Amino acid sequence: MESKSTWKKYDADERSLVNAYAKEYMEFLNAGKTERECARYILDEIKKYGYVDINSINRPLKAGDKVYYCHMNKSVVMYHIGTDMLEKGMNILGAHIDSPRLDVKQNPLYEDGGFAYLDTHYYGGIKKYQWV
Repeated sequence: MESKSTWKKYDADERSLVNAYAKEYMEFLNAGKTERECARYILDEIKKYGYVDINSINRPLKAGDKVYYCHMNKSVVMYHIGTDMLEKGMNILGAHIDSPRLDVKQNPLYEDGGFAYLDTHYYGGIKKYQWV
């Protein structure tokens, strides 16, 4: 059985939409190489849509409120308060920023065989010591 690329099934308009989405996602990845950079990017974006820091609200939340909480500048949760009572349930959409990212220290630990071995912080399962 011959395998065919799904890409070939898209027409020109659909390919254009996919490319636009991919370009925007690449911009996000370039802007957010660490959890803190991602959180900052997310905060900048959600504020454009009317989200405000939950700690800045000095009244009970009401239907339609859009609030967020940022924890240690590394994670963000957003809430859009609905009109039904909480006892009737809620919709939750979860995502996380834990994708492989490498935070390289500026001082190499040592050089061996033409490689510089660097101390790193690791995110998303990358090993503690990397070579470049």
